Amino acid sequence: MPLSFSLLKKMFKFLHTADIHLDSPLKGLESYEDAPVEEIREASRRAFDNLIDFAMDEEVDFILIAGDLYDGPWKDYNTGLFFVNRMGRLKNAGIRVFIVAGNHDAASHTTKALSLPDNVTLFSSKKAETKLLDELQVAIHGQSYPAGAVSENLATLYPPRHPGYFNIGLLHTALTGRAGHEPYAPCSLDDLRSRGYDYWALGHVHQQEVVARDPWIIFPGNLQGRHIRETGAKGATLVTVAEGRVTAMEPREFDVLRWVQCRVDLSTCETMDAVFEQVRQGIETHRLTRDGRPLAMRLILVGACPVHADLIGRWTRLIEEFRGVAAASGEVWLEKVLLQTRRRSDLAELVGRDTALAGMLHSLDELQLGTEELVALVPDLPAFKSRLPHELFEGEEPFLADSPEQINALRDEVRELLVARLLQHGGQG
Repeated sequence: MPLSFSLLKKMFKFLHTADIHLDSPLKGLESYEDAPVEEIREASRRAFDNLIDFAMDEEVDFILIAGDLYDGPWKDYNTGLFFVNRMGRLKNAGIRVFIVAGNHDAASHTTKALSLPDNVTLFSSKKAETKLLDELQVAIHGQSYPAGAVSENLATLYPPRHPGYFNIGLLHTALTGRAGHEPYAPCSLDDLRSRGYDYWALGHVHQQEVVARDPWIIFPGNLQGRHIRETGAKGATLVTVAEGRVTAMEPREFDVLRWVQCRVDLSTCETMDAVFEQVRQGIETHRLTRDGRPLAMRLILVGACPVHADLIGRWTRLIEEFRGVAAASGEVWLEKVLLQTRRRSDLAELVGRDTALAGMLHSLDELQLGTEELVALVPDLPAFKSRLPHELFEGEEPFLADSPEQINALRDEVRELLVARLLQHGGQG
């Protein structure tokens, strides 16, 4: 028996997405000749196309984009044209789109000149406003960022719930703070609950998170991982509403290349052949869960390892050999290989307590270098660094970093290398 019109009005589906960062580059694979160049270059667009295709196949009623659609200023106008084209597809399918601008969007002046199709609503940055979908009995409340950094609690300025409607708050926020994210538009759960809404569609945090269920407060995560700090499945959230309440909340995956960290314990490996076999097994375990997507992998070797000295002594060559193991497994590329193994034996047992090597290592352990000490040892260091490209000093592991923590880590690496070189052919690693 067909459903009545009054019941149809109260049943609908929508997609909640955020942090698309359209045309943002993927970082970590650029230098590999055999890397999946097209997947890297087109990843954010292809993931967005996956979302558009799914929305049309699923016949959702509308899409919510909770900020950071773009990645800042466009390199050229093609980014905007791509987005408008996809919005046109949704218009032809009768799907509306509601957007709040996030910090990356507000930083782009070019987006303000973009003419959007009439099925797309971009919320004002001047104050929070409400858009009503009377045919669905839905009220969507939102406010865009006026600037690249917002320290004001925007949630408390959102209007109260619209009576008789399913109320949605669309907000780009870090809530009370999330690791790795700027504390923009800070607010508490009580601030959100005070509005009386049925669903809060949040953005800004790149990890999927169900913050609360009464009401539903959701971070869908970003649509496509862009570097090794954004690991795992990425996508959006499909929400089904019936009789004024959420009846289903389903994360859906739309990413086209996935980032993973593979930790391999080498503590049982007595030979290098055993090391390679353990690495193969670790890579294969991740490859089997990739759902047909290429993998960008960080390989991390750990454990109290009998062949620790051999690993250090052959490290440069081993990195290339491990990359070959990954490539042979099929569509797996190593973003980086980290050696975090350690010796099984105590250092004093290996080198003795009153030997020349023990004295040298003791002096190395006492060496504490900061920026001033480095300059004293190498007077030309500042001038040398000033002539290098600034990109070398950005990212999570900058070149020639001079913080005490990184210098001490370098000192520890030098100590282990000295021990490995001197003991490589003479005993335990």
